[in-house]
Amino acid sequence: MDRAWWSLQRRDDAALGFTARDGGYSTGDFQGLNLGAHVGDDAETVERNRAEVLDTLARMSGARALRPVFMNQVHGAEVRVITEVAQLDEPTPATDGVVTTLPDVALFTLVADCVPILLYDNAAGVLAAAHAGRAGMVAGVVRATVNAMREVGAASIEAVVGPAVCGRCYEVPEHMRAEAAAAEPVSAAVSWTGTAAIDVAAGVVEQLHREGISLSWLPGCTKETDRLFSHRRDGRTGRGAGVIARVQRRD
Repeated sequence: MDRAWWSLQRRDDAALGFTARDGGYSTGDFQGLNLGAHVGDDAETVERNRAEVLDTLARMSGARALRPVFMNQVHGAEVRVITEVAQLDEPTPATDGVVTTLPDVALFTLVADCVPILLYDNAAGVLAAAHAGRAGMVAGVVRATVNAMREVGAASIEAVVGPAVCGRCYEVPEHMRAEAAAAEPVSAAVSWTGTAAIDVAAGVVEQLHREGISLSWLPGCTKETDRLFSHRRDGRTGRGAGVIARVQRRD
């Protein structure tokens, strides 16, 4: 199963990773480890793929099992905060960020070109996952997620930014680049063919830096890399994920 990960890391009390397309049980347009239940893939197959990912994180964290938390992603800046177990059974609201103080849960952000962001404060026991596309970056999902973490006690947040479509491959109309640049100037880019483009990940990283967040940024362009799902490259396709869980302490 480890071959299905683009990156799998342990950061003290946090186990986190970004999945690749390798492995998994999906076929056809969704070939590989598709984790998206909303794209038209067979539901049982998606659940099987998700179970494989959860099993890997559970073994890494020492947990018997992990409760998955997915978002109803809408390219906005709303953030869900989960501090009680009962909230895990509530209907999933439309959000692009999720924060928890609970152990034994795995937070997922699903992507196929957008920027997956995983955040943690091990001392405070606060984890988060965020989904930032162009619209979410402009709307401020990064700041909203960081603020939500701070409201439940996080004080020393670190982040890992996963692979996304690069600025050279995210060609857009000029007015879209202008809108993104107005929100985050570093996101303005030029495509391989010299047309207007947006580097969403660069904008996200700048926003994290502005919030004083220590981070690492993993290389990889989803459109240029067959091992990653890309909507811009393939159209109908699956979804990869960034996923984070709290590691069990072994005293």
